[in-house]
Amino acid sequence: MEKSPLCLQETYAPNNACFGCGPSNPKGLRIRSFAEGDQLVAEWKAEPHHEAFPGMLNGGIIGALLDCHANWTAAWTLMKQSGEPTPPCTVTAEFAVKLLRPTPTNGLIRLVAKPVEVKADRAVIHAELHAGGKLCDTCVGTFVAVKPGHPAYHRW
Repeated sequence: MEKSPLCLQETYAPNNACFGCGPSNPKGLRIRSFAEGDQLVAEWKAEPHHEAFPGMLNGGIIGALLDCHANWTAAWTLMKQSGEPTPPCTVTAEFAVKLLRPTPTNGLIRLVAKPVEVKADRAVIHAELHAGGKLCDTCVGTFVAVKPGHPAYHRW
């Protein structure tokens, strides 16, 4: 399956300062999500300051990676469903992370997310984090498109 050459965050939210996915946050994780068929994929490289202990990724960083990548999957899915030229601003309504095994930091980390349920203004997303050739962590979350008046409205 061919990956889109467009990074969603840089294309639709170049001034976003989110810690997890904001291209304009020099101290953030700067996740770069790409469309690949009906899912989004991302590759990310940890640095020593992202570790819980030597060689293993911190659980909070795992949560941020999965949350932001799944949130962009929801925004992208809702954009495609509505036929709009830009994604709606979406926020996390709820998400649950399962830490299946220690997540090594000595190679690329791959994120994969796809929708499992889509309504007009929300999407339920399943996301996975793979490292060292193994599935290490999963997430299921509900992400909602916000309306005018919400603090996140037009954040990108």
